[in-house]
Amino acid sequence: MQLNDLIEKTVVGLGFELVEVESSPRARLLRVFIDHPEADDQVGRSISVDDCAAVSHQLTHVFLVENIDYDRLEVSSPGLDRVLTKAADFRRFTGCEIQLKLRVPLGNQRNFKGVIEAVAGEEGAEKFSLRVENVLHEVALANVDRARLVPTF
Repeated sequence: MQLNDLIEKTVVGLGFELVEVESSPRARLLRVFIDHPEADDQVGRSISVDDCAAVSHQLTHVFLVENIDYDRLEVSSPGLDRVLTKAADFRRFTGCEIQLKLRVPLGNQRNFKGVIEAVAGEEGAEKFSLRVENVLHEVALANVDRARLVPTF
């Protein structure tokens, strides 16, 4: 089983959503970002230190059993500038402002800052509408290099 799949299975089994996994070369440092599933987000719950400790504790045991070699494990919340990676993330945060970098330019531009208007399409071919000022852009999810929420205070 791949490391990311193992981490996701463990995190989901504990009732959390896996947002992202970062690793250093040769996976010596593993950073795991967790959040509450979409239904819980509407209640306004945030990730606590106890949540991170519980996931860290469980992952440590899983890595021991699976003989995963690493030096350090960090588990944390995704923060206010959460990364959006899946179509479900874009659906969940429809109406929110994001900062976006594309793999292939749209027109002559790769970087955008706008509001997600809608998400459509079948799995693997999803697109979303991004409103930048008064212009609506259709963006293929497969063309997204990096997308993050823009925190509002």
